[in-house]
Formats: sequence, C-alpha cells, structure tokens
Amino acid sequence: MVEEFGQQDYGDRFFSDLNTRIRDLEEKQRLLKDRMILISESFVKERDKNFEEMQDMKQTLEKIKLDDFRLKELLLRISEVIDGAARKEELMILQRQFDMFRGVRR
Repeated sequence: MVEEFGQQDYGDRFFSDLNTRIRDLEEKQRLLKDRMILISESFVKERDKNFEEMQDMKQTLEKIKLDDFRLKELLLRISEVIDGAARKEELMILQRQFDMFRGVRR
C-alpha cells in the first residue's frame, strides 16, 4: 500500500511538472507569436514609409532634372546672345577703324 502511495505521488508530481512545462511552453509560444506580430507590423509600417519617401524623392529628382534642363537651355540662349553681342561690338570697332583709315586717305 505504501508502494502504491509512493508511485501515485510520483505519478502526480510527474504529471504536475508535465502540465507546468506545457503551460510554460504555451506561454512562451504565445509571447513569441505576439512579438512576431509586432515586428511584422512595424516592418510593414517602415516599408510603407520608405516607399512613400522614395516616391517623394523620385518626384523631387524629376523636378530637379527638369529645372536643370531649363537652366541649360537658358544658359545656351544667353551665351548665344552674348556671343552675338560681342561680334557686334567687334564689328563696330572694325567699322571705326575702317572709317579712320578712310578718313586718313581722303
């Protein structure tokens, strides 16, 4: 009878420990699941934020490219005008020199 009581006590402790371990594992699994959900949500939010930032950067880059193109065109036009003005001045100087030579010969 004492042997039966000892075996029963051992069996009760074994199943009690087993149940405790199972509950601990279930709790650990639940915590890991919650943690993974939080990590996944933060990852998705960060990915969306980065995507929006990239879209903004692309738009800004396109605007900068367009502004750059316009500035280049403007500089080309200004340089053409300046080149033309410099030639006019050179022609006027040559014209004065030619007039001076003409006046000397007369």
